[in-house]
This record gives sequence, C-alpha cells and structure tokens, in this order.
Amino acid sequence: VFSPMKHFAMTEPGKKCGILGLGGVGHMGVKIAKAFGLHVTVISSSDKKKEEAMEVLGADAYLVSKDTEKMMEAAESLDYIMDTIPVAHPLEPYLALLKTNGKLVMLGVV
Repeated sequence: VFSPMKHFAMTEPGKKCGILGLGGVGHMGVKIAKAFGLHVTVISSSDKKKEEAMEVLGADAYLVSKDTEKMMEAAESLDYIMDTIPVAHPLEPYLALLKTNGKLVMLGVV
C-alpha cells in the first residue's frame, strides 16, 4: 500500500482517498492513508465493518457500495481509490466515484 501511494504521488494531505475493501490490505490502506493526512472513505458491500472502519481505524467516512443512492451522491468525490478486493468485481461503480484525473490503484488483483 505504501509503495504505490508514494510512487503515484497519492500523498497530498487533505486529498480524498477511497479504500475499496476492508480486509488485511484494506486495514493497512486506511492506516497509511490517514498517516499521510488524507481524508479516507472506506467502501464496502455492507455496513458490517463500519464501526471497525470508523472507530478503530479512524476512517472519515464509510460508503456501502450496494446503496445506489449513496453511491450516486458520492460520484466524482474521490481523488484516489485503492482497490484491495482480491476477487473479480466490476470497476464501473467505483470509477464513477473518482474526480476527473483521479487515480485508481489495483492492489487486490487475482
């Protein structure tokens, strides 16, 4: 997580970073992004991990990807997305969250 964030210049404090998936790699993504001073939104398929993301890891926001209304409201709101999902999944819903010239880094590729 740290290496691609540095390599792709995803470390500017105050920028908005989405962490897609909250497994082991996603946990590290939240912690490292917060250490860089980023505003972190965890994106997951259910609200099952919301308390952990917000209370334990310090995420600033939590977005349930199955909530189409909230996903539409969040369109073009992120500067970066770190995709940590280790299984095949559609990218289109998440690409819509990126601002113009936003960056998507795939970390959970199978």
